Amino acid sequence: MRNLIVLAVVGLFAQLVDGSLGMAYGVSSSTMLLATGIAPAAASAAIHLSEVGTTLVSGAAHWKLGNVDWRTVGILAGPGALGAFAGATFLASIPGDTAKPWVAVLLLSLGAYVLWRFLRLGGRRPQFKGKLSVKFLTPLGLVAGLCDAIGGGGWGPVGTTSLLSSGRLEPRKVVGSIDTSEFVVAVAASLGFLFALGSQGINFAWAGALLVGGVIAAPFAALIVRHLPGRILGVAAGGLIVVTNAKAVLEGWGGMAGTSTLWAALAALTIVWIGLIVTAVQAERLARERERAGSVETVPVAGA
Repeated sequence: MRNLIVLAVVGLFAQLVDGSLGMAYGVSSSTMLLATGIAPAAASAAIHLSEVGTTLVSGAAHWKLGNVDWRTVGILAGPGALGAFAGATFLASIPGDTAKPWVAVLLLSLGAYVLWRFLRLGGRRPQFKGKLSVKFLTPLGLVAGLCDAIGGGGWGPVGTTSLLSSGRLEPRKVVGSIDTSEFVVAVAASLGFLFALGSQGINFAWAGALLVGGVIAAPFAALIVRHLPGRILGVAAGGLIVVTNAKAVLEGWGGMAGTSTLWAALAALTIVWIGLIVTAVQAERLARERERAGSVETVPVAGA
């Protein structure tokens, strides 16, 4: 019973972060389950079953608060579902650990790019123009869905990072669209795991505990996104991308897994991240002051 309560708390905090920044539910939950010795396929299966409920509630909350771009959801969801089903079905035979450091480097680079795009604005107001193309969204959905099922989390890190780096969709709609489309991805992955593992290979109690915590947090996370300025949301998400993927890079290529050097490096990165968020808050205040004075300058984020 105690373990289930702990998992419910993990689900609550994971969904609060995921619903606010568009990532980290799967990563946080899978880390907790794998640390207890649970097989990767079983852990990912429990997480995706819980996500069927959490993403449904989260998507509804984001939709109600106007955080969803339905065109993006419509294009992403289908390829994402295909990728998730394939990843779930072949999880046991795909060497996910081999590709993990390479994916982490790519995401870390994109995260740094997201930070640069939003921090370089200074006191100017960001603008988001243009449409995301089908040629961009279709392969993105396929790859993100595949990574999500294989790693127990990847839809948010890959999807949110890529959409933010495009600069064409405002951050709150990036988060809302990723969370809403993730419902279809979670259903497809769950069906894949049921097909590959059978119901006996899935612990429904774990999934239920994660679900309870996630459902409680989902509406609050959507509310945070609705009211948080795009500049601050972009810097917060970009920093989270950098910190989480720096850990994977240092463990995979730096040989620092479990060392004090690793944790010291992550602590330093976290302090820098917090400082950048403070800088973004100050820049937002400056932009608002200029806006009240009628002298605010707007700058397109796309292609900046």
